[in-house]
Amino acid sequence: MGSAAAYALTQRGQRVLLLEQFALNHRMGSSYGHSRIIRYAYDHAQYVTLMRDTFPLWRTLEREAGEQLLHRTGGGIDFGPASDPRLLATIKALQASKIEHELLEPAAAQLRFPQFHFPDDTLVLYQPDSGFLAASAAVMAQAKLARAAGAQIIEHSPVERIEIQDDGVVLYSATGTYTADRLLLTAGAWAKRLLRQVGVELPLQPLRCQLNFFQPLPSAPFTAPDCPVWIAHVESRFQRTVYGVPAHGSSGFKVAFHGGEPFDDPDAISREPDAENVAALRPFLRSYLPVIADSPLLESRICLYTQTPDEHFIVDRHPQHAHVIIAAGFSGHGFKFSIIIGQMLTQLALDGATEYEDSLFKLKRFID
Repeated sequence: MGSAAAYALTQRGQRVLLLEQFALNHRMGSSYGHSRIIRYAYDHAQYVTLMRDTFPLWRTLEREAGEQLLHRTGGGIDFGPASDPRLLATIKALQASKIEHELLEPAAAQLRFPQFHFPDDTLVLYQPDSGFLAASAAVMAQAKLARAAGAQIIEHSPVERIEIQDDGVVLYSATGTYTADRLLLTAGAWAKRLLRQVGVELPLQPLRCQLNFFQPLPSAPFTAPDCPVWIAHVESRFQRTVYGVPAHGSSGFKVAFHGGEPFDDPDAISREPDAENVAALRPFLRSYLPVIADSPLLESRICLYTQTPDEHFIVDRHPQHAHVIIAAGFSGHGFKFSIIIGQMLTQLALDGATEYEDSLFKLKRFID
């Protein structure tokens, strides 16, 4: 969100300073790696509507950066028991938004997606406009373009203290003291700690999540052009949602649980992957992706979510200081929106409001 905001602010001719506590493209937060799913299939119409404006922004960024960042796959599928409430809500939101989609019975879905096995009580939702974003490349492209437009980016500069003044802010960081007219806070799992310094207490919960990459079989269609991105609504059977992204380039076939173990201090989270997490996925793979169920694990990696109680984002101005803008709590599904969040933050900072529908993202739902 920080690189997206820096990129958007420079498009508006602003003088921008971006402070990053680690190095750019670090593995410590939520945005590193080969892929993040992008899709219309959401269980709330506001996200579907927001995606209509988000897809063109990614295409514009690709043209400006001169590289492919959004990769189309064999579409996207959501599947699970036909009575699953989140799956049914997703179908309803697509219908209300008039987004192209198909509902497939298990046998028809099996023919179209031979990688999968769908039990008889499964409902499959297919949406063709789905794929994945090259996550690290997208972050770096926006940072590069922001720099080219004059933004100053200082790495290894964690913010230690924030002082809000009537007409600006003072930031005390490891690399120096900085002043600015406006402050955009996009600190990910570290947001709760920083927000306390500016008088805002939010129910933000860092989660330790594990991404797993399996060796795809050369004889099966598990690569990006032929395989869909997918979300399995299987909480009733496996307690958690499972999702995946096709193999591409040097990346294996990505499979992960949505969510993870809560931690209060993101600096204290173990970065060593757990074999138990992989073992817990094997029964799911045997049920729904049997041809890859026993495939070798190529890599596992820890990623952080920052969860809100309702899993909706926080994108809003500080309740007492309008020149402080807050973006937090993206709950494991925010990356696809990052480029439009950068636009929203810029509009909030410079115009006082955003042209995009943001009623879901207001602070007031957590602040009396």
